[in-house]
Amino acid sequence: MTSLSRRQLLGSAAAIGVASAMPRLAGARTPDDTLVIADKIDDIVSLDPAESFEFSGNDLINNVYDTLVELDPENLGALVPGLAESWSLADDGVTYTFVMRKGVTFHSGNPVRAEDAAWSLRRAVKLNKTPSFILTQFGLTPDNVDRQVTFEGDRLTIVTDKPYAPSFLYNCLTAAIASVVDKEEALAHESDGDMGHGWLKTNTAGSGAYRLRAYKPSDSYLLEANDAFWRGAPAMKRVFLRHVAEPATQRLMLEKGDVDIARRLTPVDIDGIAGNPDVKVQAEPRGRIMYIALNQKVAPLNNPKVVEAFKYLIDYDGMAGSFLKGAYVPHQSFLPKGFLGAIEDRPYRLDVAKAKALLAEAGVGPFTVRIFVRNDQERLEMAQSLQSTLAQAGITAELRVGTGKEILGEYRARNHEIYLGAWGPDYPDPHTNASTFAWNPDNSDEAKLTGVLAWRNAWPATETHALVEAAVLEKDTDKRRALYEEMQRIHQRVSPFAEMFQEIEQVALRANVNGFVAGGAIHSVFYWKVTKA
Repeated sequence: MTSLSRRQLLGSAAAIGVASAMPRLAGARTPDDTLVIADKIDDIVSLDPAESFEFSGNDLINNVYDTLVELDPENLGALVPGLAESWSLADDGVTYTFVMRKGVTFHSGNPVRAEDAAWSLRRAVKLNKTPSFILTQFGLTPDNVDRQVTFEGDRLTIVTDKPYAPSFLYNCLTAAIASVVDKEEALAHESDGDMGHGWLKTNTAGSGAYRLRAYKPSDSYLLEANDAFWRGAPAMKRVFLRHVAEPATQRLMLEKGDVDIARRLTPVDIDGIAGNPDVKVQAEPRGRIMYIALNQKVAPLNNPKVVEAFKYLIDYDGMAGSFLKGAYVPHQSFLPKGFLGAIEDRPYRLDVAKAKALLAEAGVGPFTVRIFVRNDQERLEMAQSLQSTLAQAGITAELRVGTGKEILGEYRARNHEIYLGAWGPDYPDPHTNASTFAWNPDNSDEAKLTGVLAWRNAWPATETHALVEAAVLEKDTDKRRALYEEMQRIHQRVSPFAEMFQEIEQVALRANVNGFVAGGAIHSVFYWKVTKA
């Protein structure tokens, strides 16, 4: 490491008043008890679990707060006890009881109580920030939440409006919005009845593996180990994350030993570090699905044969094997691999002759269509590939390129023709994607169900709507899984969506770093599992 890079790293720490907490880095490695990460964190809007809905903010929250029910980083998808040591569902199918773990304290030293857990859930519903729907979809409202979420002694009770699949509620309780906040600490910083929201936007009040030592928006944060963490003190005494926007800079810092982990390298950078014995790459499937969608208000895109033809005019393997280079893998269903009920069926491949035959059956000759895509290099390359293969079947595709705000505005207003974009799950349960890709309660323009992708594309989801509603109520997990598998196969055949790829996060690490889990398709990063050899 050069003396300049050491000064830059420590200078960034000093800028947020934490230089004394960061040991001076000597040689080409970071301190043995400190994890140093280069990432992009300018998406953070808030550190309040009731408001955070961005990847970087949720990464921090997952390590600073605990939830009642948690996911096992060594077996993602399996539910394990968190601050609740056990839970049960009454015979009425709507009353859930959680027994709190004894002897756990917040970073403040205050005991973690059922009262804190109840207050945290009530608070999230009452604040009504962006992710609040994860809780309100269970019938909780600002007016009834004090009656529906109650506590007595070490027991918390949640009463839902319907007898949902128990796994649906439990999965949602692993989301950041369900984090248990230190009630006394938050209220000590309350302003104008905001339940501490203003203070918690840049501060924390949790019981997790780490406490927030310092935070500078769009620059860096420093976490300090909670030695009293109920799972045991983390091996890494500090986690220092620095915002580094340029992938090339992240790569340079990693190769020099300035950082332990680089999370935003391009496929070209990943190829470039191959063979370097000091670094390694691990890949995890993430939840993002890249897809195209055909607006069913537009002819001839509303012809089923035309829809099917489009699915045979996508060069899935060609894109994955060239410019995407391991950043995505072909995936043709709306549930990402890792979710309950996810399937890996790939019924479509690039087959121009098959597409031409389908277009002929539809009685459709050459036509022109617009592909709406945001001005992002990765998406533009996908759009250009699609443009090329469509042309082989006599379809002229014009690219309507704009900012994310512009293109999403057109898409949400159902003014597009073909949309090329991405969708990521909002919480770790299959209903999160099923309820947007395969469910549509009102297909009228007046409904304005902008969060429902089926509605955005004017598809009534007739064949899958009832399956979605049945699956979210099915108590038997195996039967629930089968319902999601069935609806995805129907969706593949009849919907105006062509799911193309699932994102693969390629994380580059120094060779001595072990145990890093990015969260897979369904969760956020786990710092407390990391060790250094």
